[in-house]
Amino acid sequence: MHNLTISASSLHELIGDPDLVIVDCRTSLTEADYGRRSYAEGHLPGARFADLENDLSQHTDASLGRHPLPDPEQFLTFVRFLGISNASQVVVYDDVSGAIAGRLWWMLSRWMNHEAVAVLDGGFKSWQEQDLPVTSEAPEVKASVFQSEPNDRVWVRSDELVDCLANNEVTVVDARSAERYAGKEEPIDPVAGHIPSAVNAFLGENLEKGVYVSDEALKDRFAGIVEKAGGAERIVHSCGSGVSAVHNMIAMEKAGFTGSRLYVGSWSEWIRDPNRAIATT
Repeated sequence: MHNLTISASSLHELIGDPDLVIVDCRTSLTEADYGRRSYAEGHLPGARFADLENDLSQHTDASLGRHPLPDPEQFLTFVRFLGISNASQVVVYDDVSGAIAGRLWWMLSRWMNHEAVAVLDGGFKSWQEQDLPVTSEAPEVKASVFQSEPNDRVWVRSDELVDCLANNEVTVVDARSAERYAGKEEPIDPVAGHIPSAVNAFLGENLEKGVYVSDEALKDRFAGIVEKAGGAERIVHSCGSGVSAVHNMIAMEKAGFTGSRLYVGSWSEWIRDPNRAIATT
């Protein structure tokens, strides 16, 4: 079972396994049709497509940030549509080293308790660099049976986070770039800065040439943050909208630091309430 990351070569060996389900999560926050267009042009053999905006998020409440979780039953219906069953080994990928695909990894493995989910390390680029097969043919998918109950203890809401921070119960780890964290630039959201007391750990530093650095290097990177927080279970991951923050969660788990949670709303939700404090450095 693969439950964190998987290399391109290891995934290639699994192609043809009836229990394998590959999901293409490529997207662009600035080009609405980028993901579907890229999928149509070429994808991994057997891969299905998941759209961040329409399949992995909902947009019924503007106060919840840019990528709130969809209704659980709606998401389960989509999971079954993809052909994912409780016996499936799922592999998700994108073309930004897992910064988008991590969203589906988290939704399935943490929110819906399906352990056998892995992110393709290095994503589509790594697959191509190894001259592995790509196809434009969409697979025939039979809807599956998938049963689960959402685990809402693995993520935090804004009001809960406010209380936890006031009581010094959690440490927020912000995965955005140092420039966005410091409020020096903000290309997406209308307000710049970060959640007060949040620690910056840019997700790009988890990578070398597009793939995760060694588990030991990741342990060295996060050990101090975990120790200062009082344990991994006291860490809450944040980013712009609760998507790329998962990259740090996976990095920590690869390093052996388990139990952290996700702030799904992240910065884009935090700033919707003018009563929430904002920090810049």
